[in-house]
Amino acid sequence: MAYSKRQLLDAAEFDARLAQGANRLQTFRNALQEGRARLREYHRTGASGPRIVALHAWLVDQFLVRACEYQREKISPDLQLALVAVGGYGRSELHPASDVDLLLLVEKVDSGPVRAFSEPFLQFLWDIGLEVGHSVRSLRDCVREARKDITVATNLMEARLLTGPAELFEQMKVVTAAPRIWPPRKYFEAKRDEQLRRHARFHDTAYNLEPNLKEGPGGLRDIQMIAWVAQRHFGTTDLHDLVERGFLSEDEHRALVRGRNLLWRLRNGLHFEAGRREDRLLFDLQRVLAAQFGLEDSPRSLAVEQLMQRYYRTVKELTLLNEMLLQHFEEAFLTRKRDRTRPINRRFRDHNGYLEVTHPHVFERSPTALLELFLLLQQHPELKGVRASTIRLLRENLYRIDREFRDDLASRTLFMEILRQSSGITHALRRMNAYGVLGAYLPVFGRVVGQMQHDLFHVYTVDEHSLFVVRNLRRLAMPEHADEFPHPSEVMKRAVRRERLYVAGLFHDIAKGRGGDHSQLGEREALSFCQHHHMSSYDAHLVAWLVRNHLLMSFTAQRQDISDPEVVSAFAKRVGDVVHLDNLYLLTVADIRGTSPTVWNSWKGRLLETLYVATLRELRRGVGEPLKLKERIADMHRAVAELLPAKTFPREQLDAHWAMLDQEYFTRHEADNIAWHARNILPARALDLPIVATRMAHETKTLEVLFFAPDRDGLFGDIAGAFDRLNLSILEVRMHLTRAGFAIDVFTVLPPADASKSFVSDLSVELRSQLLRPGPPRRDLRHHLPRRLKHFPVRPGVSFSEAVNGATTAVEVTAQDRPGLLHQIALALNECRVRLTTAKIATYGERAEDIFFVTNRDGQPLGETDQECLRREISRRLDQGTGTAEEPQARAIPI
Repeated sequence: MAYSKRQLLDAAEFDARLAQGANRLQTFRNALQEGRARLREYHRTGASGPRIVALHAWLVDQFLVRACEYQREKISPDLQLALVAVGGYGRSELHPASDVDLLLLVEKVDSGPVRAFSEPFLQFLWDIGLEVGHSVRSLRDCVREARKDITVATNLMEARLLTGPAELFEQMKVVTAAPRIWPPRKYFEAKRDEQLRRHARFHDTAYNLEPNLKEGPGGLRDIQMIAWVAQRHFGTTDLHDLVERGFLSEDEHRALVRGRNLLWRLRNGLHFEAGRREDRLLFDLQRVLAAQFGLEDSPRSLAVEQLMQRYYRTVKELTLLNEMLLQHFEEAFLTRKRDRTRPINRRFRDHNGYLEVTHPHVFERSPTALLELFLLLQQHPELKGVRASTIRLLRENLYRIDREFRDDLASRTLFMEILRQSSGITHALRRMNAYGVLGAYLPVFGRVVGQMQHDLFHVYTVDEHSLFVVRNLRRLAMPEHADEFPHPSEVMKRAVRRERLYVAGLFHDIAKGRGGDHSQLGEREALSFCQHHHMSSYDAHLVAWLVRNHLLMSFTAQRQDISDPEVVSAFAKRVGDVVHLDNLYLLTVADIRGTSPTVWNSWKGRLLETLYVATLRELRRGVGEPLKLKERIADMHRAVAELLPAKTFPREQLDAHWAMLDQEYFTRHEADNIAWHARNILPARALDLPIVATRMAHETKTLEVLFFAPDRDGLFGDIAGAFDRLNLSILEVRMHLTRAGFAIDVFTVLPPADASKSFVSDLSVELRSQLLRPGPPRRDLRHHLPRRLKHFPVRPGVSFSEAVNGATTAVEVTAQDRPGLLHQIALALNECRVRLTTAKIATYGERAEDIFFVTNRDGQPLGETDQECLRREISRRLDQGTGTAEEPQARAIPI
């Protein structure tokens, strides 16, 4: 359904109502609301982005012109005042909730008639529902402000006369035009630097969970920047003129316009649905917009994921076009010296610091040059990049990367050589992805370009994440970055044929979005690639094994009790040898770091390192060899005694204390931890109970909290409730019971980022106070739920399995992460009289996946009755915080 301008506003009827004496304010306001309501309906029926922004600008024009002329007649018919639209509105591009930017251009600002006109006029515009950004300036003011601020100069460059003296308006255009102020060269440099700063605010990536359509890389501002530079230099407002001047090809111009139109339609939808100016693709609105685009959920992807993939692929294309045009502009505006060229080989040369083909038919005559180009960039780090004309030629020849090209031995050799270079691997792969070469050469990779998972854990698209993983692996191999992650960097020094790791990084998530287990599917893809590229049988199967098991080490470290020797032994058997362990460890570190800027922390790094060291010891000792537990505990006793002064802690006192503890206590803690426990527990008197001690673990940047108190029902719940009320996140719990009936509970906690120097000591006092006088629990789990979490409900689940050691039951609880979650689970454990020995707390975006190792009151694994009680009680408590029927449907999220 197409709307005409008359359907938005019947101007003749509107003017007639005003002439008949209708209330002006109410008539304007109602007509504006009705026109915008029709625009919203038009948008929802599929109207294009350009149609909506143009119609909205026209609609607002009608009200502004009439209001201005009415006010002019009322104040002074001879008032020399031009009403000028500036900015986006000046381009006749007005989104539904965008500001209406106006310039009131006058001969003299501080005259009485100007003030008498402007104040009631602007107030009237606000009263009828227009959000107006305005300035009142003379010609001299315009020149002065434009010289000071490039934003003002740009707004005036896009100015459009609405009503008033045309001569005054034309004078303004002349005095603020180039080269009088901001000549093209200076203007381009300022706008280029402005774009670099803007992109830096978004970490130079458009792959954000809630991307900004206007300001983010590849967004509308990048397109406007191109148009502004072209207008300043060539005096044109039509992007197609760049085609005629050789800056764009017809296909590139169509891609630019097509991308802009998509972003316009998305932005229109955001404004209409939010009811305000909103340029971020918020979770709240992504599903609504997907429905407006006619997208539906499929077995393999949600409608919202399809929408976001279309968006990400669009901004990827726009980012490349922006890069090419900026380089063209730089050559046209900034390069005054004569062209300098230096031959590199028969196919390529250095042109003013950029790699360029020697002939326009290079890719036709030597198709493998499509890969050679990236290898040359690695081998010649002095090059700044690829010349724009060569990028265009490369993209025009992408079709040559077909099955025959992929089977060509030269192509396969070049690709592997890129991965074997000593430097530039990350930059080469990123360029290959940006130019479309990587997806063309590896079609399985091309299918995941722009693929996003609709959750809070996976911040990047699959292709971006995979390249981040390779980048993280590369940094581990670079000596200048060894201080970032000392232990993984040391392990990387021993890694040989590192291209195996880089291939595993590229392929570890390659099968996401297909349905089924992406690790198994990816294993087959990785093995096929390795064999096709003539990697040895051993290397090919190592890479395939890494892809198949890339989650194994993370799972074991974060969700199993790695202080249990049997857990380590089982993991060592899965790994098999040191080569597999080293490579899996490095891939795991790189993978977790590449998931999100906030997922990695020192605690996870310590868990992985601890598991690595324990597994290495197990492999060197011989997998399956019996562990001499008594000897290990005796060694531990000697090590702890050496850490404690003998006069204060006589060995007899230590032995008596240790005799009250079972063997498990000594296998689950290091000597330094056991010594710290003894320092706080042994001197304590009955009046000092409960003992609460805290210390900062600087290596992991976590807080360790020790509780020593008589054991009682509800103790764990009270401790968890105290941490909850203090808004502290628990990472791990280890609980022990002495033969005298005292609890030794050790919590690892994530401290707040802004913790003061006195925080650690103050915390022990506060926790002891809360333990003596427990406060009320949070009963409503939905209380203060963050906005993002509300749109990602996770169906609560409780499952049971036998722990590796057979002595405890592992209880896995999945639920939506929220304040008070662990406290509610602790209350459920107490209700069912279940004893906790260890807890591993893990959060993946919106999803909490916590593992509890528990026994019954007699220290035995849970029977069916206990399990049913715990399942029922946890589910009841967590169901109190689940969403309503109107919320989006929950679904399982693969990690």
